[in-house]
Amino acid sequence: MAGKVVEIENLVKRYKDLVALDHLDLAVEEGEVFGLLGPNGSGKTTAINCILALLHFDKGSVKVFGEEMQPNSYGIKKQIGVVLQNVAVFEELTVQENIDYFCGLYVRDKKTRRQYVEDAVVFSGLEDFRKFYPKKLSGGLLRRLNIACGIAHKPRLIILDEPTVAVDPQSRNRILEGIQELNRQGATVIYTSHYMEEVEQICSRIAILDKGRRIATGTKEELKSMIKMGEKIHVEVMGLQPFQLEEIKELRHVYQAEYQEGNLEIRCSKGRHNLVHILDYFRKQEIPFGRVYSELPTLNDVFLEITGKELRDSAES
Repeated sequence: MAGKVVEIENLVKRYKDLVALDHLDLAVEEGEVFGLLGPNGSGKTTAINCILALLHFDKGSVKVFGEEMQPNSYGIKKQIGVVLQNVAVFEELTVQENIDYFCGLYVRDKKTRRQYVEDAVVFSGLEDFRKFYPKKLSGGLLRRLNIACGIAHKPRLIILDEPTVAVDPQSRNRILEGIQELNRQGATVIYTSHYMEEVEQICSRIAILDKGRRIATGTKEELKSMIKMGEKIHVEVMGLQPFQLEEIKELRHVYQAEYQEGNLEIRCSKGRHNLVHILDYFRKQEIPFGRVYSELPTLNDVFLEITGKELRDSAES
């Protein structure tokens, strides 16, 4: 029977006057890809460091695999793989030597380690680069090496903190597919990112953090059901008059409409035929318009409605 791999209760972490974690509660179930979503300063990395017992916290508890996590919990730490945002490999070692070194920190048996290293090389798609030194690798390949070093010992829990920062789309897709494969092989994954599309793609459950607090948790469908918006409609229209914009705001189910440089964005609450009502208004008013499209809420919409911030803006700041 699946249980909780990570349990965080009432966690408080302060840096003098700054409260980095504010009574945080979080639970990660065995076998899931658990996403941590939030802007810079939301507490994601601090929470991870507390899970790993790399930070002393002021209040609360952290359990991993049902045991209280301590700095000397080496038996637990052996079962965890960590891939941080900053690449941490040895420049003087080749790709294969780097993976072998990090795997050797956990796996002493040479025959087993040799097989594990080969598995990690193949898994990361680094077969043709095993004799390369890190400085010869592209950014995407370097990220893959970083991941291979973190997962070579086949950990039960894998923590990935912004692993796709500044990589090309091809490498990003390879990394995301790899994470899903690790999960299929039995690993529980904690994944932090600013990129909502990634979190939507791979995470079975998601927590949104802001100012050190968990403000929402659920599947992507559950999170989207928590907000008012059910549909966002975009219309290309030139010369829309202010009184017409105000009339659009009064249409059924419309609760927000913004018009800038020929682009009209309309946010509608959950309801049927929203697009029909809007197009009907344009026809009756004889307003010419161009392209029209509708989209369902994204995690950024969830974040914006809950916190009043654009998550993608916070990622760029």
